[in-house]
Amino acid sequence: MKRRDFIQKTAASSALIALPSLPLLSFDTPEVKRLTILHTNDTHSHIDPFPADDSRNPNKGGVSRRASLIESIRAENDNVLLLDAGDIFQGTPYFNYYGGELEFKLMSMLKYDLATMGNHDFDNGLNGFYAQLPHAKFEFVSANYDFKNTILDGIVKPYKIFNKQGIKIGVFGLGVQLEGLVDKKMYLETVYRDPIETANEMTRILKQEEKCDLIICLSHLGYDYKNEPEKISDLNLARKTSDIDLIIGGHTHTFLDKPTVVLNKKGEETLVNQVGCYGINLGRIDFYFDYNQKKTHQAKTIVV
Repeated sequence: MKRRDFIQKTAASSALIALPSLPLLSFDTPEVKRLTILHTNDTHSHIDPFPADDSRNPNKGGVSRRASLIESIRAENDNVLLLDAGDIFQGTPYFNYYGGELEFKLMSMLKYDLATMGNHDFDNGLNGFYAQLPHAKFEFVSANYDFKNTILDGIVKPYKIFNKQGIKIGVFGLGVQLEGLVDKKMYLETVYRDPIETANEMTRILKQEEKCDLIICLSHLGYDYKNEPEKISDLNLARKTSDIDLIIGGHTHTFLDKPTVVLNKKGEETLVNQVGCYGINLGRIDFYFDYNQKKTHQAKTIVV
């Protein structure tokens, strides 16, 4: 073999051997993490589906169907949070007879992660709510109900933090003004705090101190009040705060096909969603986080 041919072949072989030492990261697709948020609101003790002859919601709803749907979603993604925005109690004889025991037991079987309190969750008083808590294998959060001088002090906390595959999620709760809506003897010494001020404090803690990647508010304030535009609602909450990524609402039984996008105080997007009432629908929002924890989302409301 001629010396020149030998050098050329040796150089080519060396180049092939050297290829694996080149940085390969640039050829890899960065890992994208998916977090699925499932949510309900204002289920109002509706355990069974509506009958086939119901004029408005025939064959819709029911805890059994919701359970099957949730199970199928969990089978496709390990990173799921199941949340409720309040008014679990009141609406069918199940509550009148069992006082909330059945609702909490079934939600525990569905593996709810967290809920907030709606005004009807006070319908058996603080003692009635407290008596059913042993049946709830999930916690309640409410940041603007101050339970300091009540039986719920230290039990209902302002917020809770979850960690899913390295994604840190902070969830806090907000409730509607109880005075004039609920008999005083039902909520006793519970003190109502301004939701806007409370939300700003919660987001400061969760964003700046706890370094959460996603902040969710479980709200029972109501979606919107067209006749009272200045009344505190989820839409006004979104506009007057910052750093809330998602508001999951209740109270007004508002049926949304997809979340409403609201620009907050910083001009950034906040999602506001609510799925009606009676367990007819299940909300689903999928958040996708890239390697920098920047996020995008897809959302839809699923008929149960």
